[in-house]
Amino acid sequence: MAIGAFVEGPGAGAGYSGRVTSFVVLSCIVAGSGGILFGYDLGISGGVTSMEPFLKKFFPDVYHQMKGDKKTVSNYCRFDSELLTVFTSSLYIAGLVATLCASSVTRRFGRRASILIGGSVFVAGSVFGGAAVNVYMLLLNRILLGIGLGFTNQAIPLYLSEMAPAQHRGAINNGFELCISIGILIANLINYGVDKIEGGWGWRISLSLAAVPAAFLTVGAIFLPETPSYVIQRGGDMDQARALLQRLRGTTRVQKELDDLVAASEVSKTIRHPLRNMLRRKYRPQLVIALLVPFFNQVTGINVINFYAPVMFRTIGLKESASLMSAVVTRLCATAANVVAMAVVDRFGRRKLLLVGGVQMLASQVVVGAILAAKFKDEGGMEKEYAYLVLSVMCVFVAGFAWSWGPLTYLVPTEICPLEVRSAGQSIVIAVIFLLTFVIGQTFLAMLCHLKFATFFLFAGWVCAMTLFVFFFLPETKQLPMEQMEQVWRTHWFWKRIVGEAAPGEDDDNHQAAALDDDLAAEQQR
Repeated sequence: MAIGAFVEGPGAGAGYSGRVTSFVVLSCIVAGSGGILFGYDLGISGGVTSMEPFLKKFFPDVYHQMKGDKKTVSNYCRFDSELLTVFTSSLYIAGLVATLCASSVTRRFGRRASILIGGSVFVAGSVFGGAAVNVYMLLLNRILLGIGLGFTNQAIPLYLSEMAPAQHRGAINNGFELCISIGILIANLINYGVDKIEGGWGWRISLSLAAVPAAFLTVGAIFLPETPSYVIQRGGDMDQARALLQRLRGTTRVQKELDDLVAASEVSKTIRHPLRNMLRRKYRPQLVIALLVPFFNQVTGINVINFYAPVMFRTIGLKESASLMSAVVTRLCATAANVVAMAVVDRFGRRKLLLVGGVQMLASQVVVGAILAAKFKDEGGMEKEYAYLVLSVMCVFVAGFAWSWGPLTYLVPTEICPLEVRSAGQSIVIAVIFLLTFVIGQTFLAMLCHLKFATFFLFAGWVCAMTLFVFFFLPETKQLPMEQMEQVWRTHWFWKRIVGEAAPGEDDDNHQAAALDDDLAAEQQR
């Protein structure tokens, strides 16, 4: 989780002192465990919807369609059901609304408050899932889980970025994605295990065990410290903030970082409507990236793998148990790739990982589409060898996502937003993720039914577009303190035309640009 010690560099952090202390590690482990909630839900929802007892009880039409005459139903359409997709994706509309509310809570009452709210609501939702006797209880379960995730996903990446030393921010923040991947892996293993329970009630265990990581997060959050940024923003208690920084960084030489935090806080206090302020010209780069990075994250097709992997593997001919185990295999590849990302993100930077991961995902989607086009028709099955070839290529795909767009979707928008709009920027990121997850969750099974193999070529086109976006429009931000991030835009070939043409006085009122010139120049030389 906090493998921050991977990266050292001369001048990392632009003059800030400190190291990764055990206090930072423990705090970030507790907070980052919130990613397990998101991952567990992604894995569980896909697994239970491929279990025959669950389908037979709540979605009998899908069950009979899956068991029906293969000559009357296209192979691509066996799981196409509006009610089934509502169950899967209703969580994300609730999460979208909740994360917009969480922006104000996080800014006014702190990051820890939002984590506590999210964990508590998630526990309540898990109870309804395990005890469900009809579809309405299942939908209530999904809505409560969505509210919980809306709060936790909005607050935790902020918390991790603000607690981490600048030179290790990438590795520590990427721990959130690692926890998501671990959550999916745990869910896949549980689904595989409970599927073998006689009596057909194993799905209840899958849904109710979501309360375990949520309870850990909720109890742990009670003991979490607030971030230095929020301590200063809340009341300006310099002694408390200095003592906290010294404990976090393991050194008494924290004055430079404290001065930058105070300056950012003074600007933050002048902003009354952060979401509205994101529309101002000076925040245009942050707004565009906060919208497009999570958008591109979702149109890679990754959530097709996350919550439809067992369904998809059953579609191409694997049996129920084999399809669940295939989901486990793909998630093991993703988890290993997450660890690699934590090790290299602060050494090689964000852009290189995004570009390499983009090329890897593009090739994978094209290959999967080509195999399905050649070997998987409306009728009949796919040869087992080709089904396992699809599985192998999907492992390459999820690995590419897991060391690039997966973790960096949470890191990059968080670190580029100044304190005054940071909470609002993160809310936009999570809202876009939830909205697109809902749309894809609602449409994927129908797309697969109508577009068939071309669905994967569609995802490949989006991956190509987002890789070009990174190449031309995303600057490198590794090891640069968040309070000094403004200068990145003023030196970028495109964004300097936007922020450099702001109204006179608009920028100097909000940042210490002149005081940071020397530090920035030194950082760029390094």
